[in-house]
Amino acid sequence: MTYKYAKEFVAIRQELEKAQKVLLVAHSRPDGDTVGSVFALREYLSRFPSKEIVATCTDSFPEYLKNFFDEGFADCRKIKISDFDLLIGCDGVERGFEKIVVSKTAGQKVILLDHHTTLKLKLIKPDIVISDEEYSSVCEILYDFFDFHRIEINKKIASFLLIGILNDTGVFQHANTTPRVMEIVASLMRKGASLNKIIQLTFKNRRLETLRLWGRALERAEINQKTGVIMSYITKADLEELKASAEDVASVAEILNTVSDAKFSLVLSERDNNKVKGSLRSEDYKNVDVSKIAQGLRGGGHRLASGFEVRGRLVKSRNGWLVE
Repeated sequence: MTYKYAKEFVAIRQELEKAQKVLLVAHSRPDGDTVGSVFALREYLSRFPSKEIVATCTDSFPEYLKNFFDEGFADCRKIKISDFDLLIGCDGVERGFEKIVVSKTAGQKVILLDHHTTLKLKLIKPDIVISDEEYSSVCEILYDFFDFHRIEINKKIASFLLIGILNDTGVFQHANTTPRVMEIVASLMRKGASLNKIIQLTFKNRRLETLRLWGRALERAEINQKTGVIMSYITKADLEELKASAEDVASVAEILNTVSDAKFSLVLSERDNNKVKGSLRSEDYKNVDVSKIAQGLRGGGHRLASGFEVRGRLVKSRNGWLVE
């Protein structure tokens, strides 16, 4: 097999083996891909007893993933960045990496792994970068990394990688589900990852509060016939009333995107610190690049799944709900 990033894979392994203290950074509002890739690397690096490995994030560990992970994230506020030799950002790097790593010392190395083409950092110059939208997920990139070096993928690593791939392919529903993805999934299952268990416990194990929130968002959904967008919104009051969380919002845009008449979906949700998050989704056959919409609002992502954040709150007007 020909590996597109053979040179980078060699350089990454050299840095992993050389470093004594490694910081693994997941993106804000972590999902299955960022968590799966961070902990797959952590599990691999744990084979070197002399190394200190820390996984962190600006936000708390996702509730729906706790069934598969023994540990959560270290508190990023208590981490001294200058203590680490190697800093690695996994997935959605522009969403949180520089909230934790605001500078690097002369002796530190930074590796960024992503499958979004909007990877842009303002403060840090990375040493090694893989950023390729042709990959379904960072977990797929890591599979190729392990495969290239003939590194043993044990049951734990296989499960972590499968969680990330399932998350970012929408459990094989998105256009990024390639034949290569299916080959990798088969390989991970042979190594002990349970496809059925992961799907049941992470993607089908929904709380009643989540379903009620989805119902409210779906009830509000409207299609703009001119633009083809199907849109809905969720307020902080909704989250409080229904005892739901920001994690419960994540799937609404994907559900709305299944409506046949819609070209893409947009869900606005109020968050803490007077911010509104926008989640955009589309499908390959709909020929809409939602990343361009997100970039116009200083957000990011890729063609079929992007997001943005703006300051303000949702306000009801005569013409509907607006961000003010």
